[in-house]
Amino acid sequence: MSEAWGVILFTERRELRRSMFDALDGGDDIALYSARDLAHLRSLLDEHPPLALMVVEIDGHAGHGLAAVEALRALPLYARVPLICVLPDAAALQFMPADTVDWVRAEMLEDELLARARRAMASVVAHPPAPYPPPPDVRVVAAPVPAPVLPVTSGTAGDYRFAFDAGCAWIVAAAGTGRIIEVGDAFARLFTDAAFLRDGATVGSVFRLSNGTPWPAANADALLCSLCRPEGVDIPGEIDIRRIEQAGEHRIAIAFRDFRSSEMAERALSLLSLLDASASDDEGMGEAAAMLADALELDVVAIWSTMIEGDSPAPPLIRLWNGPGTVVWPEEGSLPLLMSCLAGNAVVRLQPSDVGTVADPLVDALSLNSFAFLPLIDERRAVLGAMFVGRRRALDDARVLEPALRAASSRFASALELRRTREQGRAKGLLDGLTGLPNRLLFNDRLDTTIREAQRTGECFAALFVDLDRFKSINDTLGHSVGDQVLSAVARRLRASVRASDTVARYAGDEFTLILRHIIKRDDVLRIAEKIVQVMETPLPLDDGSELQMTVSIGVAFFPDDASDGEHLLRHADEAMYGAKSLGRNNFQIYAPSSDLSQQQHVALKAKLRHAERNGELRVFYQPQVDTMTEDIVGMEALVRWEHPELGTISPAFFIPLAEASGLIVSIGEWVMRTACAQAHAWEKMFGLRLRLGVNLSAVQLMQPNLVATVAGALIDTGLDPSCLELEVTESISVKTVPHLVESLDALHAMGCRIAIDDFGTGAASLDYLRRLPADRIKIDQSFVRNIGVDPDDEAIVRATIDMAHRLKRGVVAEGVEIEQHLNFLRANGCDELQGYLFCRPLPAISFEKLLGERQRLLTEGLAPAGSA
Repeated sequence: MSEAWGVILFTERRELRRSMFDALDGGDDIALYSARDLAHLRSLLDEHPPLALMVVEIDGHAGHGLAAVEALRALPLYARVPLICVLPDAAALQFMPADTVDWVRAEMLEDELLARARRAMASVVAHPPAPYPPPPDVRVVAAPVPAPVLPVTSGTAGDYRFAFDAGCAWIVAAAGTGRIIEVGDAFARLFTDAAFLRDGATVGSVFRLSNGTPWPAANADALLCSLCRPEGVDIPGEIDIRRIEQAGEHRIAIAFRDFRSSEMAERALSLLSLLDASASDDEGMGEAAAMLADALELDVVAIWSTMIEGDSPAPPLIRLWNGPGTVVWPEEGSLPLLMSCLAGNAVVRLQPSDVGTVADPLVDALSLNSFAFLPLIDERRAVLGAMFVGRRRALDDARVLEPALRAASSRFASALELRRTREQGRAKGLLDGLTGLPNRLLFNDRLDTTIREAQRTGECFAALFVDLDRFKSINDTLGHSVGDQVLSAVARRLRASVRASDTVARYAGDEFTLILRHIIKRDDVLRIAEKIVQVMETPLPLDDGSELQMTVSIGVAFFPDDASDGEHLLRHADEAMYGAKSLGRNNFQIYAPSSDLSQQQHVALKAKLRHAERNGELRVFYQPQVDTMTEDIVGMEALVRWEHPELGTISPAFFIPLAEASGLIVSIGEWVMRTACAQAHAWEKMFGLRLRLGVNLSAVQLMQPNLVATVAGALIDTGLDPSCLELEVTESISVKTVPHLVESLDALHAMGCRIAIDDFGTGAASLDYLRRLPADRIKIDQSFVRNIGVDPDDEAIVRATIDMAHRLKRGVVAEGVEIEQHLNFLRANGCDELQGYLFCRPLPAISFEKLLGERQRLLTEGLAPAGSA
């Protein structure tokens, strides 16, 4: 087909909707539309998108999948569009609509959905969709005991799609003799040589049931057993048994779960919970220590912080004893291993044979058979403290424990660094220099802490997003000094409007965020929001004696009603703030995900976006990229901005997803590319400087069959050399089954364009990207860069990314460089180029041209950075 097939996805579960989208996102010529509820679905259908397939979750009476199918079928345009059902479990089979052409279980979306979708869409060309045929030869035999029975439904022999959990180890045997007739790959891998399984082995010789039940056994779940192997080492586990009938033959289907892997998985999950779920305050460190002890079965965990002055260690911040009885702890000054650790030396004795080689009063007092002292070190290799762990029982899993302990030490080091910053009363990058308020980094930390406390206590709180109305015009007309006065005044008024226990932060630019804690009633929050609106209306006296009228738009979201994590809570408050702006500014709105008003705002904004390009409301801004060593400009990234005449500047994070969902991103993206290419060519002629121009390509643009021709046309029409154009592809776009993507980028690369992987490190296929795509450079995502100096784990990711890219002969640019600490770290670790507010924020074309002109003047006067061309 010359045009993309339209596929609409419907489920009310966000995680499942994302899995459905990801499974189909890599398909050639597939345009995806995703609906989260019936109102959203109807809004999408109002646009009359061309659909070749609908994929709907059917969850019985628990969801609105059936209603979604009815809504689609009610429109003549979609009455005969094929339907694939996604089923969460076997019970949902009975609820599938009669005209279903295929189905797939939720756990198998990644492996099966794309292939089944292609078959269903291909049938549209050949003939109208036919009803889903009943299974021809497979049915479930009723069990003689009241155990639950999972039906086995399929149109082909050997398809046990609901007999087993996805990816489990399974076999199928003859019911009468117990002889094994089919073996799954995962089951075969449990044996050194699995050939005997296909040479007459029986289930009775392979499984020994713990309760002594003889074979053949009835249908059962989680039946304890041992897997008997010829090499003589049994594996403990459990099995699920299902009796089925296929083509007149009785079968036994058995799924086996290995308890060894379950134990390892639980230990890994405990460690992840430790690293990701604990706060950075003293209470959070205590919780992390307890989780560490539980996950790794430790008898003792202790954390010391080095003294800022003096040589003697302070008493431990954390001292946790899980062993039997009580113990007497020696004085810290008499512990040689602790003093050595605080000097930067790790002492790891996890094997019992190693313990006798060292003598230490603390180890002796606790009677430990295995222990470790690990220094807690920041990114400058300064020792912040020490972690001590141990247990009396001998270890047989030291290879698992040591890396887990080192990961935990990085987490505690990060917490100690933040704690020390707070104790010393130094902002160290955590306070806004203009207003003195917490900045984005410190606010996010406080938000995470508040959420964890609220989860423990059941407290409700609110997050507010406050945005100054028309602040850009104040800066442009009255100057930045007046803008700074306004921002400082807003900070004072916000601080005076809330309680001392609440948090006020300057999040970015003219955006402020608040956390209102200990909420008894929602009305309390609404009164505070109304108070802020009224306070801001008071005229602001300026230094020159004049007065300035200013207003704000406020969005409100509540925890836990609107979101259970900080990212989504802020996103919802941001959406509500844009709702306030759309209603005329100078008001506040509460996040309402499914209200009619929210839908109206969505549709209205989409209509405005359709006219934005034609009305000249879109702008291309340029952010410079600089050489790490010389700090000279070597490139720039083109970024689109929407300056609405009534709503003001609308965030790209808000309107780009809207443009992608509606398909408008294709025309907008081409306009951005042509505008930026023409501007880059003009600057090349003006300044004789061949700057590399980075332009983003969205997933929707990459699916367009004429992408290569579009880029070629833009280069020809604007006169820009292809080698000056760098096309940025975000890492979140799947490449597993997308030959079209690889071929398109290969063609663009052959044309002379450069390819960069954007937001590197945020996706799950980083190495796959580097291997398969013709990438010249990678861009480290700003979420990692901004945590330099705060999170040792993110620092390790940045180091590893730079090293890996250089080994593969790719260049590296770091996004989000905001402070000198970021610059120094990246320079020390060999990053090639940098981009961020430390050097320059995104600028409109006229301002960027002035920047290049100033660079040219310095070059002429011999004052340009070393290494300038």
